[in-house]
Amino acid sequence: MELQSTRRPCVIANWKMHASLLMIKRWVSGWKAESAPLPDRLDIVICPPFVYLQDLLRQVPHPVQVGAQNVYCEEVGAYTGETSPSMLQDIGCPYVIVGHSERRALFSEGDTLVAKKFKAAYDGGLIPILCVGETLSEREAGNTLSVIRLQLESVLSVVRLSFFKRALIAYEPIWAIGTGLTATPEQAECVHKAIREDIHALDADVAREVRLLYGGSVKANNAHALFSQPNIDGGLVGGASLEHQEFFNICLCAS
Repeated sequence: MELQSTRRPCVIANWKMHASLLMIKRWVSGWKAESAPLPDRLDIVICPPFVYLQDLLRQVPHPVQVGAQNVYCEEVGAYTGETSPSMLQDIGCPYVIVGHSERRALFSEGDTLVAKKFKAAYDGGLIPILCVGETLSEREAGNTLSVIRLQLESVLSVVRLSFFKRALIAYEPIWAIGTGLTATPEQAECVHKAIREDIHALDADVAREVRLLYGGSVKANNAHALFSQPNIDGGLVGGASLEHQEFFNICLCAS
């Protein structure tokens, strides 16, 4: 099975419900002022709140791209407050996060809805970033892999496995999101390796190409150790991405 260096690394910032026009202006200005060279083979994506997508699209420098934090599974209709894949395409937003643990927990998004959103995003020409992960109680019960397999199987019940040649999978242990806790590089690698092996059992080519990201209190001081693992192809970064220099330093680790 191919190692990390054969896949293009990707680092994604999830700003969640944080931002303002002033914050974006300062963030972009600070980012542009950084002098260290970023790796050539690296995809960088910023996912701000919906209302700031176009502001960021206008200001963010190449090669940074912009993604949305959510999308709905229908193209048009009486779905107040929702956003369709074609709307994101229309403004030039290529990426979208699907099934983040906060959407699952706070807004009761189950595996079936997440699968529908994933399919709609992919069919709409977007690049879905599928989030999977377990709670602390599920980890302590030894159910980490079974939980993730069910989350993936739900998506694979409505799409072909080949979709993951373009889509990404982000493993985010729920117990490590916003808590300051982080899976050790070895713990994270164990799960990423298992995900890749499960996919390999179905299709070796997809397993070689699918990019697996780690999300869960990623910071500049742990990013290198995490990204150095053979099956971790980058990160989904939360709070640390709100500071441009911290996020820049995380990106430097994704060589």
